[in-house]
Amino acid sequence: MRKIAFGYSTRCNIKCEHCVAGEDIPGTLKIELDQAKEIIAELAAAHTQGISFTAGEPLLYLDEIAELIALCDEYGIYTRVVSNSFWAKTPELADRSIIKLKEKGLSQLRMSYSRWHQKNIPHQNILNAAQSCKKNGLDYFISFVTDFSEQDDPFEQYLRDNSLKFFPEPVIFSGRAESFERLPLRTDYQENCCAMNPYLTPNLDMYACCDAGSHFTKTNFFYLGNVKESSIEQLFKKSETNRLYNHIRILGITAIASFAGFTAREIIQYRKCELCEKLFNSPDTLATLQQEADSGLTSWYR
Repeated sequence: MRKIAFGYSTRCNIKCEHCVAGEDIPGTLKIELDQAKEIIAELAAAHTQGISFTAGEPLLYLDEIAELIALCDEYGIYTRVVSNSFWAKTPELADRSIIKLKEKGLSQLRMSYSRWHQKNIPHQNILNAAQSCKKNGLDYFISFVTDFSEQDDPFEQYLRDNSLKFFPEPVIFSGRAESFERLPLRTDYQENCCAMNPYLTPNLDMYACCDAGSHFTKTNFFYLGNVKESSIEQLFKKSETNRLYNHIRILGITAIASFAGFTAREIIQYRKCELCEKLFNSPDTLATLQQEADSGLTSWYR
């Protein structure tokens, strides 16, 4: 199933210290509306079944995003919008946006929530948006970004106290979060397979993984190309036929790290995205893995 994260703009109205966005990313980079419509038509022709509007804060451009959602609806494409809910200051304002998005065919609203987001956006906004979704029949879930510290307990409790649907999402230690202290992991030895949904940036670069565009700077391992120079179909196929990408999806990051010589004790110290970067943002390690992608790595399984 082909899905893609569609970065409409890098512009955001808040600046969270945990964000994976690098400090050098422009604040006003944006796809033109007509160009975005052409890209969606090409995505539809490539049998894309899901588009998630993301990057900066997409609902800073509510009317334009609504137009794009309506176009996706015509093509039968499932749509999601990722938002910080700045627009839901009151129940009435929340309804205004939710009704518009629902009428245009939005499939799901995903709300970002964390102790970092909520320094800028009141808790009440999240509650207003979620309650409006429930009232107006729009599917939603809350992405609760956490580093699993005790500081996050009251934030999680707020979601539980208000019976809101959420899922914990681990902080990615990159971008502004790169300097964060890592808490020790207390879990089993995980496979850490990754679906790797592609990501299209506002400058029309396409990456094989939605979390890789800004921080694999030494190898650019996940870069697929630019849609001005290659078709969407070509870039999807490049992602789908890359042997190492498929090992990430099927074999998993942990097994690849073990093959590369990481000890078991070392492997469990890192979360999935951090371990992925240690493997594939190292030119020497990447060269070894690429050489072994069709030989030794293929037989490295239980």
